[in-house]
Amino acid sequence: MTDPIRFEVVRNALMFAAEEMAVALRRSAYSTNVKTRCDFSCGLFDRDLRIVAQSFSQPAHLGLLATLVARNVRAYGIDRLGSGDGILVNDPFSSGSHLNDITLISPIYHRDALVGFVANLVHHVDVGGGAATSIGAFQEIYQEGVQIPAVKLIQGGEIVEDVFNLIIAQVRAKRETRGDFRAQIAANNTGIKRFGELLDRLGENDVLSYIDELIAYTERRARAEVARLPQGMCEAIGYLDDDGFSDTPVKLQAKITFGEDGVHFDLTGSDTQRRAPVNATIAQTFAACTYALKCLIDPDVPLNEGFFQVVSINAPKGTVVNATHPSAVVGGWEVAVRLVETLLKAFSQLVPNAVPAGTKGMICHAGFGGNDPRTGEYYCFLETLAGGYGGRQGLDGPNAVQVHIQNTENAPIEETESNYPVRILRYGLVEDSDGPGQWRGGLGVRRDYLFLDHDPTFTVLADRVKQAPWGLFGGGPGATAHYILNPSGDARELPSKGTVQLKGGDVVSYRTAGGGGYGPASARDPELVRIDVLHKKISMERARSEYHVAIDPASGAVDPVETQHLRSQVTARNKK
Repeated sequence: MTDPIRFEVVRNALMFAAEEMAVALRRSAYSTNVKTRCDFSCGLFDRDLRIVAQSFSQPAHLGLLATLVARNVRAYGIDRLGSGDGILVNDPFSSGSHLNDITLISPIYHRDALVGFVANLVHHVDVGGGAATSIGAFQEIYQEGVQIPAVKLIQGGEIVEDVFNLIIAQVRAKRETRGDFRAQIAANNTGIKRFGELLDRLGENDVLSYIDELIAYTERRARAEVARLPQGMCEAIGYLDDDGFSDTPVKLQAKITFGEDGVHFDLTGSDTQRRAPVNATIAQTFAACTYALKCLIDPDVPLNEGFFQVVSINAPKGTVVNATHPSAVVGGWEVAVRLVETLLKAFSQLVPNAVPAGTKGMICHAGFGGNDPRTGEYYCFLETLAGGYGGRQGLDGPNAVQVHIQNTENAPIEETESNYPVRILRYGLVEDSDGPGQWRGGLGVRRDYLFLDHDPTFTVLADRVKQAPWGLFGGGPGATAHYILNPSGDARELPSKGTVQLKGGDVVSYRTAGGGGYGPASARDPELVRIDVLHKKISMERARSEYHVAIDPASGAVDPVETQHLRSQVTARNKK
């Protein structure tokens, strides 16, 4: 019989072991992308390779580690892994993502018996390939960087120097990459230690049996949550702007069925994979689907193998949601985040009060690199920019946030300028980028990069120049994004996917998309509109044209008579 107190002790001990792995990784890392922006995740697995706990790092890795670890350990051979060993992998087509995401997997031995595994996945700032930071409008996987099949990096607690040196030789930012790899090793060692301490304290048999119960409990909870949702089918279509080579939009099609067996995602109808960077692996697609479902259920449902048992997917091979070798996949997360948007749009048909309008809807990579004039070393810098979130029932969309499968943090100006040869000239909200609605969308971000004393390459890997974040239930679309070279001089719009060679003095300006509005803008409380004008989130002109609210320019107060007149005109037009 399960002891509920001991059950909770084991459940929380496993969760906090994964969280402590994340702390060790973050504090040991070298790159801003890891130590500050937290672009990584950690997980604990039992001896049957079932995920039992995951750190709260990147939702993008939700489901990814669960499939990646099991598949690669079995392919490599469990019997080839001894105590103190660790294998490294970034192969996209063996349940991985893009090449920058490198996973370290280590077995856990307790008293000479294999009892589990630990793993962590880190987005490395550069893995070689055709452009600094290894992102760009590539056409095949061979242009994207070093490919690492499951290979032993650690043997008996020691780094296999030949393997390590071979990998480091392929990358540009060598010092940071070495440091981030060592941080991954420290994280796994932490997880191994904590899991062993739990076994010593509570006993191996008890802990492993409670893990079985935890997975079964999670599946019961997840199925109960799915059962309380409206049963039936919903569907939607979404698009990315283009693929980076042609102007043809990239179509995503989803049909979701809620039933007794769980939730089935059928992505038939999505475009055939492109000879371009916007292709997702099946693991990235699975992560997007499981994330979208997780948003609809009780957040207290644990994240482990039991949760994934309620999800099934049909993603035809050779499409942009299940790309096959040798497709380029560096933009696969851009596909995944737009797939999440599409799934939520479909969910709005069944649970209209539970989902937001469209968001910035992209990862929005900014990557640059070159020779640092201060040190003579080749440097690489990567970040992903925030944007507007969609309005929701009863709430405006937050401004300047990462959305959905992203949980990366802001790269502070001070840290960026101290460690890299760049100046951030401007960083703030984009006025009037909201999607108008009863609950308006959040504002996008403007960030301007100035390069004074060297000639770096700069890559934009993003979207939302053409496909605006959609509104829901009468709400308007958010503003589209813009990527501009030298905005104060001979300004030139850059494509949302491509690499440019800069020269000293050049500026690249990002203006990210705003969130879509929820409900008709004419239903928004005029006082909320006035406050937005006061805080310079929207202009007086936009208040009048989109929200039909008149603001007295002298006093800053709402003109109730003129506002009533403007809104009565809207009502009359809608009746025609």
